[in-house]
Amino acid sequence: MPLTFGAVVRQSRAWLPLIGAAALLGSLGMLALPLALAAAVDTVAAGRDATGPVAAAAGLVLLGVACDLAEAAAETSCAAGASARLRTGLVRRMLAAPHRIARFEPGDLVARMSAGAADAGHAGPSTVGAIAAALPPLGSLAVLVWLDWRLAAAFAAGLALVALVLRLFARQTAAAAQQYQAAQGEMAARLTEAIEGSRTIAAAGTTGAETRRVLAGLPDLARHGLATWKALSAAGARAAIAGPLATIGVLAVAGFLVSGGSLTAGELLAAGQYAMMGAGLGSLTGVVAAVARARAAVARLADVHDLSAMSYGTDDLPAGPGGLEFTSVTVRGDTGPILRDVTFRIPGGALAAVVGTAGSGKSTLAETAVRLRDPDSGTVTLDGRPLPALSRTALRTAAGLATARPALAGATLADAMGPGRPRAAVTAAATAVGAHDFAARLPATYDTPLPEVPMSGGEAQRIGLARAWHAERLLVLDDATSSLDVLSARRIEDALASTGRTRLAVTYDAALAARADLVVWLHEGSVRAVGRHEALWTDPDYRAVFAR
Repeated sequence: MPLTFGAVVRQSRAWLPLIGAAALLGSLGMLALPLALAAAVDTVAAGRDATGPVAAAAGLVLLGVACDLAEAAAETSCAAGASARLRTGLVRRMLAAPHRIARFEPGDLVARMSAGAADAGHAGPSTVGAIAAALPPLGSLAVLVWLDWRLAAAFAAGLALVALVLRLFARQTAAAAQQYQAAQGEMAARLTEAIEGSRTIAAAGTTGAETRRVLAGLPDLARHGLATWKALSAAGARAAIAGPLATIGVLAVAGFLVSGGSLTAGELLAAGQYAMMGAGLGSLTGVVAAVARARAAVARLADVHDLSAMSYGTDDLPAGPGGLEFTSVTVRGDTGPILRDVTFRIPGGALAAVVGTAGSGKSTLAETAVRLRDPDSGTVTLDGRPLPALSRTALRTAAGLATARPALAGATLADAMGPGRPRAAVTAAATAVGAHDFAARLPATYDTPLPEVPMSGGEAQRIGLARAWHAERLLVLDDATSSLDVLSARRIEDALASTGRTRLAVTYDAALAARADLVVWLHEGSVRAVGRHEALWTDPDYRAVFAR
């Protein structure tokens, strides 16, 4: 189901009746207040006791205050709940579509999830607010018709001008809000990149240049923000003409009616108040601006919501050693094919090295082997079963991926090593990859908060390896031991071999390729050759792959 402004409004329907009821009751009280005041004025002018009309007016004022408080509380709860639902759903969708999320910058996604979801969460309350904001003008028109149709005619002419002002303001505000949010996302993306590379930036002495790059979008941000304020000020300037014209028109007609005896002094007061109430733009511009921001935010969130999540089958794996096979696999990127008609087979329990120059598609092949992305054509099978046919549990239990730069997440070190797994399994995995001694030296060992764990690149790789160690049949290593010393990397490879699992290792290490049972040599997205390292070594182009 696509994410639309209407869909977000419908998700807030539990709170909308309360918000609507408070707004409606408050508007009715506001509309009744001038009549009560008119009655009080006429009663005093006639020399009668005005206690009743004054009490009624006071009651209407208190009612308005109570309705405003109730409406504000309900709007806050509604917007908070809607924002939370949007964030939860969109984060789940992002994590369920790892093969498609890469086209977004991480910082931009964070901006959409934080500020964007907060703005979009106001879709329901702002819609009800827009409807409620239309009640005073329409109610004022109705009451003026009841008082005298000539008052209503004068008011309607001014109200048409007010409507034109609001229409123009809404159009300008919507465009400015969307451009502002886009510029904000671009700046957040650049800031995220800079934070991730802060050590490199400091070491290179390019802090000033990087600061300028991150903040290069400030002029655009300021320009789009200024456009919003210009739209608001222009609306205010136009309102300074349209609103008073409507009020003056009603008062002029009311004056003639009073002089002719068709209208009382109290009704004259009421007519003036209704004219000012109906033609006022203060609350209307705020509501229109809120709707515009919510619409712009929903449109940006919809880009993420529309990502197609990876679906899973229901099959379990048959008994087998973990044989992996690619058959005519093609994977396309934004600018063309990344893998082209890739075909090879790795026997169960074997070690296969995937080699190739930068940009040859090695990491894409690794992701496809564990189904972090699906091929555009061709099939990938594990023990003869196509990966899309497997259930989520069957696939994620059987296959795992460790990378050169693992993204570590979790509250503690144990969470990062084995999310959701028993402590004994975490300790066993850490011991196998040589991370147990490192964990044991920490103040709280495996319960040390992850942000407080000091780690080198090699230690981060060990943690990533421990996290992927649970894979029962196939473990894919995407340059996952590149930061380890030769002895540590060899021990991990020996530990892997002793488990009998199939291993697919993306590597630039000629020694690892030499120990592999077979080598898959990629060149510009295609398999150039499959064979033993010593046989391929006779080709100078193959030797050049390792000359870096």
